[in-house]
Amino acid sequence: MSRYLDLQALVQMIGPRFAEGAAERDAGDVFVAEHYEVLKQHKVFSALIPAELGGSAVGYGAICDFLRRLAHYSAATALAVSMHQHLVAAAVYNHRNGRPGRKLLERVGASEAVLISTGANDWIESNGTAERVDGGYRISARKPFGSGSPKGELLVTSARFDDPKEGPQVLHFAVPFAASGVSLANDWRALGMRSTGSHTVVLDKAFVPDDAIALRRPRGKFHPAWNVILTVAMPLIMSVYAGVAEAAATIGGDLAKKRRGDPTVPLLLGELTNEVTAVQLAVDDMVRLANDLSFTASLDLTNAILVRKTIAAAGVLATVEKSLEAAGGAGFYRPAILERLVRDAHGAQFHPLSAKRQHTFTGRVALGLDPIADAA
Repeated sequence: MSRYLDLQALVQMIGPRFAEGAAERDAGDVFVAEHYEVLKQHKVFSALIPAELGGSAVGYGAICDFLRRLAHYSAATALAVSMHQHLVAAAVYNHRNGRPGRKLLERVGASEAVLISTGANDWIESNGTAERVDGGYRISARKPFGSGSPKGELLVTSARFDDPKEGPQVLHFAVPFAASGVSLANDWRALGMRSTGSHTVVLDKAFVPDDAIALRRPRGKFHPAWNVILTVAMPLIMSVYAGVAEAAATIGGDLAKKRRGDPTVPLLLGELTNEVTAVQLAVDDMVRLANDLSFTASLDLTNAILVRKTIAAAGVLATVEKSLEAAGGAGFYRPAILERLVRDAHGAQFHPLSAKRQHTFTGRVALGLDPIADAA
């Protein structure tokens, strides 16, 4: 087998298989574990990594497109995998720009190790506690929304540390799932994206050595690292939701065409076309701004990404609702799949930043203020 398949061809090959049993998995909150094994076989988890570090050097834009297409068949799989891919993308960007990232990339390149993120939920403040011990820290925390965690091999997260000299800090680090004190709460019971395995990861005095601390930053303050993380993460994540919107629009449109005699159908299809096009335009522009990881990290770029994220998320919700309206009563039945897509789409609003937080962030940037700190 070659190092990797063409990603478009891969989606066409595995997509129909991934779609099988989706309703049963969704109904039972069953994680897509078998999909991860297939994706590992085809080196998807290392695809973005440079060849000299063990990957396939697939372009960032190609990964976004892969996730978008995959979401047509299994949105939960695509979303869970996007969380791994954004950690890899950030490491690739950092490695290219002379910052730490190589060690993580080599690990994934060598073994298809699955990375699990909790960064978005932790945001500026983080949670948990870090206790200083000989050679490192003992970390205790509960980290929700660990998408893909049943197959996770390395948790990339953060915790609070009250430094006696420097004051309130946040420590960013990676810890193996096999380490003592790391477990899953098995609590993922959600409205949508039910098969992502987004369980809470529990750290109970898990040891993190000093050399695993990748970043220390002041707690409660916006740090330049977010200019990289948000810029690479949001286009990947919202590509998944663009796929959800496109899949819903296709189903809604097909069902609407069966009611050609209804005089409202042309209007509904016109509205639906506009809604899904708005999503596509916003997400396409997010991918363009990320520029295959050749961007210059800045607050202005981060702000532009977040504005488009909010526009895209609102458009995704509008698209799935309009798809259901266009479909008519037939779309209300679960076998039509629209019901699941409507639920899955609601996850888009909770990825950072939520709309009101983004509006505040953007308004503060426009005023030349710190984007996060309370106004004076």
